[in-house]
Amino acid sequence: MKVFRGFHHPDIATACALTIGNFDGVHRGHQAMLALLCAEARQRGVRSSVLTFEPHPRDYFAAVSAKPELAPARVGTLRDKLLDLEKCGIDQVVVLPFGAHTAAMSPQQFISQVLVHGLGARYVLVGDDFRFGAKRAGDYSMLDAAGDAQGFDVARMNSYEVHGLRVSSSAVREALGGGRMDDAARLLGHPYCISGHVVHGRKLGRELGFRTLNLRFAHWKPAASGIFAVLVHGLSERPLRGVANLGIRPSLDPDDVNGGRVLLETHCLDWPASLADQEAYGKIVRVELLHKLHDELRYDGLDALKQGIAKDCDDARLFFASLHGQTHRQVTRDRI
Repeated sequence: MKVFRGFHHPDIATACALTIGNFDGVHRGHQAMLALLCAEARQRGVRSSVLTFEPHPRDYFAAVSAKPELAPARVGTLRDKLLDLEKCGIDQVVVLPFGAHTAAMSPQQFISQVLVHGLGARYVLVGDDFRFGAKRAGDYSMLDAAGDAQGFDVARMNSYEVHGLRVSSSAVREALGGGRMDDAARLLGHPYCISGHVVHGRKLGRELGFRTLNLRFAHWKPAASGIFAVLVHGLSERPLRGVANLGIRPSLDPDDVNGGRVLLETHCLDWPASLADQEAYGKIVRVELLHKLHDELRYDGLDALKQGIAKDCDDARLFFASLHGQTHRQVTRDRI
């Protein structure tokens, strides 16, 4: 899969089947749409393409209005979004920077400059609630009329439902925000996960006897937060059981080298003997958040923090004991 920042690149496809959206989480509704897009692209002999935005348009407008509360919680990072899109068989992703210029585009300008001349769209697939252009003035009817006039096909996909529940990024955010990890997994089609490179931290966990793998979540407002029982992929042949903290670590002082950043700190309950202390840094791992234990807590001192982590480890072991006898594949299947 090729990824482009903007559409002014010599290697970008001259013709494509296109869908447009933020694709936060790439949930089962997205997956159904992307499967249809790929089928239409093959039929037309063009590349399947996704146009997405970074930052999220609502992030931009929240910053402009100085109202951070208007920014949506983020389900996934850009890295995880791109990985999920690749798994869905997409040939090309165009990440369009969303700023003042993009926000001011009229629907007609967006169609002409981006869809037609920029991306060479021959087929455009959108959701049933799709809006575009300045002040969200463009809708499906306007896009369909433009397609007739400018020579591209337009299709609309209805909402996707699971057990009567409309699948959407908002529904995924709500499930994650409420710690309902099983519900989130059903909406996503797989356990909620975060991936990235293992980065250096303050090494406090090692001092306390609980060394951690640290991943940065590249957005200040994650949809999920708290302490979780997790599975870690990428360090050994089998996934490793662990306990993880996703958030801002309220018990740490400003000397934390990752201070102010959202971090996923994971302690593996059984550290592989073959993995040396320094060997994990720089590795790419994927952490599945299976079960929420509790919200982040502020501890009065390092002794209390150490006791709290020890209890979290015990509770995570109890959770995994409740799954005893099930393979990872069975656990994943049962939770979706």
